[in-house]
Amino acid sequence: LDGGRVLRSLVWRSENQDLVSATRITSTIGRVFAFLLIGFGVFNLFLGNFIGGMWWFIIGLFLNNAAQASFRQVYIRKYLEGQKVSRFMKQNPVTVPGSTSVRDLVENYIYRYHYKMFPVVDDGELKGCITTKQLSDLDKEEWDTKTVADLAAGCGKENTVSPDADAPQVLQLMRRNGQSRMMVTEGGRLAGIITLKDLLEYVSTRAELERQ
Repeated sequence: LDGGRVLRSLVWRSENQDLVSATRITSTIGRVFAFLLIGFGVFNLFLGNFIGGMWWFIIGLFLNNAAQASFRQVYIRKYLEGQKVSRFMKQNPVTVPGSTSVRDLVENYIYRYHYKMFPVVDDGELKGCITTKQLSDLDKEEWDTKTVADLAAGCGKENTVSPDADAPQVLQLMRRNGQSRMMVTEGGRLAGIITLKDLLEYVSTRAELERQ
């Protein structure tokens, strides 16, 4: 919250302008304060002040989650800073022809690979993509009559990135659009797939190796 940001700026100055260290210290202080609020809320519950106790308890949980999220975001930015999408993308991804029926898509692609998004490619040309979210509003009786081409979304800034795009910006785009997979295009052609899982696994591995 605002108080936490002010505290972090003060700690940042005393920690030789080390943002990660300042965030870790501030996050720890915030979590301690959050647990004190949670404990105070539980104490009020035992005293019979149910509404007041619940409010303190909920506020404490909120502050604890905010402190943890702030620390995670700083670590993610630190480890992804300067990295390009080309480092993480998977080349030669599984694609779906536009003529594929929805039933075939579900049974032979989604249930097989467990992906939520597939690029739609015909004769080597990228037409767009199809997602499980697009199928959620489709009546199951139409699975045999509708094709992937009938439902596929075109390529745009919301679902495609370039190989030279910055990984932190792509991660923010995924979070903003609620996507876990994006197409990587170069010259209008499909170059690969970038996934949220691959980005976070890289961050997790670096955090483990550089824990000290």
